[in-house]
Amino acid sequence: MTTLPPFQVLLDEHAADVMAVLRGAVGGSDADDCFQETFLAALRAYPKLNDAGNLRGWLLTIAYRKAVDHHRANGRRPLPVAEIKEASVEDPEPGDGIWTMVRELPPKQRAAVALRYGCDLPHTEIATALGCSPEAARRSLHEGIKRLRKELA
Repeated sequence: MTTLPPFQVLLDEHAADVMAVLRGAVGGSDADDCFQETFLAALRAYPKLNDAGNLRGWLLTIAYRKAVDHHRANGRRPLPVAEIKEASVEDPEPGDGIWTMVRELPPKQRAAVALRYGCDLPHTEIATALGCSPEAARRSLHEGIKRLRKELA
């Protein structure tokens, strides 16, 4: 176990290597911020460090992790986009679209499709509402969807 040099000596000896790694990892514009974060983290952890055997590797590991943190943070930031035109949203007329076709299905199929996609019920609750087994409810739903697909094609 070797003794730790003063932190300023560590900074002077390895600053160029750390900056080179960060420029390659995050680019020149963000390297300065990551450099500061790297050495702040190192300064906080330095008094607890037990071995001075590979200080360069230790610093480069911290720098790498700060670069990863930087990329993760950028992934969560909203990106500016061009102005989006507002589109008016109108309620569809009753009787328009797919629900008109659903209304034309046989009663059990119509009820199964409406309960599944209109009310988001699972098959067991659809079966209870229809007074049949879950398998029969699943079959009615399947047949209703099959018929809708055929009419839409």
